[in-house]
Amino acid sequence: MTAPVKGPAGYFPSIEKKYGRPVAEWQELIRSSPLTRHMELVSWLKTGHGLGHGHANALVAHTLAEDSGT
Repeated sequence: MTAPVKGPAGYFPSIEKKYGRPVAEWQELIRSSPLTRHMELVSWLKTGHGLGHGHANALVAHTLAEDSGT
């Protein structure tokens, strides 16, 4: 039995199912944005791409953490 995924990545299966795009595409979109601050990116995903707050927050948090190496 595998341990459940915790943290932002725990949202990934529902994000892919609900919005029909793989997480890698969302991360590419985030990385290509001229915005750099967490909440700016979250707001942009919500208003520009129709994501809910939790899903947008999870994607941004995970992507920024990956990019910073933490």
